Amino acid sequence: MKITLIGATGTVGQRILKEALQRGHQVTALVRDASKLKPEPGLKLVQGDLFDADTVAAASRGSEAVLSSYGPPPDQTETLIEATRALLQGVRQAGVQRFLMVGGAGSLLVAPGLKLVDAEVFPEAYKPIARAHEQALEILYREASDLDWANLSPAALIEPGERTTRFRLGLDQLITDAQGNSRITAEDFAIAFLDELEQPRHHRQRFTLAY
Repeated sequence: MKITLIGATGTVGQRILKEALQRGHQVTALVRDASKLKPEPGLKLVQGDLFDADTVAAASRGSEAVLSSYGPPPDQTETLIEATRALLQGVRQAGVQRFLMVGGAGSLLVAPGLKLVDAEVFPEAYKPIARAHEQALEILYREASDLDWANLSPAALIEPGERTTRFRLGLDQLITDAQGNSRITAEDFAIAFLDELEQPRHHRQRFTLAY
C-alpha cells in the first residue's frame, strides 16, 4: 500500500515507519529535517512544513492513506491543534479518504464521566499535551465527517520496548491490567496502528490499546 507518514522521526513515528516498511508498504515521509532519517528501500523522504496544507497535499497525492504521529514540543503543545487542521485540509486537497492519527491517553475514561486527564492521579506536567490531544480528537469528530478517519489512543504509559504482538483493544475506556497498570510499548502500538491501516475496523472513531 502507498502511504504518507507525518512525524516519522519521533519515538512512535520511527516504530510506525519501521513496521510499515517491514510489511512492504511504500512510505512517503514528510519531515522537517530529512537528515534525521536514513534512506531505505520503500521510503521516499519529502522535506517540508506539516503546518502548510499545500505541502501536506503534495506529499499525499497518490497515497491510499495518510498517517500522522506528529507530537508537538513540550512547550508548544498548542501546535497540535494547528497541525491537525492543516493535515485534514491537506488530506482533502490530495483526494485521500483514509486518515489515521496517533492520539493521547488523557481523554480516555477511567470511570463514568471521568477522563484520565481529570483524575487526581494525572500528573500536572502532562496536562497541556493531554488537553491538546483532547482538542485534536474533538476536531476530528466535529470537522472531519467527510473523511474516513481513526484515532488510536495509547495506554497511560507508552515507551520503547519489546514487539510482543499481544495486547488488548478497546474504545473510549482506559485499559488496565489486574494490578491497575496501563502500558504499551511503542513497537506494539505500531503493530495495532498498521493493523488498522490494513484491515480498517474503526471508522470516524477513536480506539485504544494496552496489555
